[in-house]
Amino acid sequence: MKLPFRIGQGFDVHALTSGRKLILGGVNIPFHLGLLGHSDADVLLHAITDAILGAAGLGDIGRMFPDTDAQWAGADSLNLLRGAVAAVHAAGWRVGNIDATIIAQAPRIAGHVNAMQENIAAALEVTSAQINIKGKTTERLGFVGRGEGMAAEAIALLLPIFVE
Repeated sequence: MKLPFRIGQGFDVHALTSGRKLILGGVNIPFHLGLLGHSDADVLLHAITDAILGAAGLGDIGRMFPDTDAQWAGADSLNLLRGAVAAVHAAGWRVGNIDATIIAQAPRIAGHVNAMQENIAAALEVTSAQINIKGKTTERLGFVGRGEGMAAEAIALLLPIFVE
């Protein structure tokens, strides 16, 4: 029996460094630091990718796109998300909605949320109304508060694909 829905959770963290672009939700955000990683280090998309893969029971981003594989070096995380959603669809699931939080002391993301939602919705083949993104700080506490890195959390609801 196929369940009527599945829920997955995703989390990711990357260090901030100079000499890299800051890309969140597929949007290049003007900032003096960027995120360090094997791919473009889009912490938001990595958390969302883990959430949808987890909900479908398909592992995580590290298993599907390992950072030990040179083909993923510098990869656009929107393409990784598209690959994950193709696997989710092949497993018989579609995205119902995503709720995600970017955890960063700076920069403020409010002015970029609509563009992020549109990018994510297009990659997931849903409407932007099905994507919710929030920004939170840590009130200057911890590595995020000191401006050393960023984190993101995401929750995904998957619904079955019905074939008629």
